[in-house]
Amino acid sequence: MRSRAALGVLVMGVPLALALLGPLFAGEPGPRAASFTLGNGHWLGTDFTGRDVGREILLGGRSVVLVALAATLLAYVVALPLGLIGALTHRTWLEELLMRPLDVLLAVPSLLMILLVASVLTPDATGLALLVALVNIPDAARIVRAAAAEAASRPAVEALRMQGETWWRMAVGYVGRSVARTLAADAGVRLTGVLYLVATAAFLGVGVAPDASDWAVMVDRNRTGLFVQPWAVVVPALLIVALTMGGNLLFDALLEKRRRV
Repeated sequence: MRSRAALGVLVMGVPLALALLGPLFAGEPGPRAASFTLGNGHWLGTDFTGRDVGREILLGGRSVVLVALAATLLAYVVALPLGLIGALTHRTWLEELLMRPLDVLLAVPSLLMILLVASVLTPDATGLALLVALVNIPDAARIVRAAAAEAASRPAVEALRMQGETWWRMAVGYVGRSVARTLAADAGVRLTGVLYLVATAAFLGVGVAPDASDWAVMVDRNRTGLFVQPWAVVVPALLIVALTMGGNLLFDALLEKRRRV
């Protein structure tokens, strides 16, 4: 378990450090060179536009990481109360009112919804985070409700009701703690899905300018020169994969530790 946690920290730590600290060391842009060249003072060569790949990698992770983390957090901020209300309420009409619209949203593929909205609104990075959060809310809320339903049916919850305890005390103080492990497991998987969704959206030009310093945009922009200058595609792609794999390993190790306690 410790080795898995250490491996997760190592694998996730490299791209995370580059994303958060890379812009501090990127320096000023130098003169552009020829497209897809290696050497000539550029330790990873140049990209399609002649910009230094090493500098673009130092700059390109912050947008992916911050948008993914913001989208995941926003999804749970909305999904958690929705799921808890659905599990704890005794009013069938209220549960139907909350959960049935989410079922409709679940029927639409996430990427398709993002592309449909983006074709009308042209979102920026903040808008992309909101869109990704929106498409993750239905599934997250259903998971919270399913996990909380069993805890909400226990005699302890009924006893809290009879004692006149507040909804907050029942939902957060008791039921919320009962579903913490399920939510931790879901968070690891969801963050991975959100990272890929954000990267795919950026790859398709949603929320990010076509010439932006962004790992996903770098993959799209330089794929035509993959066999001429592979580092401009391989390095950012590997960083995105390492970020998601490291996150999964770390969450798995944390869950295993909680299971043994």
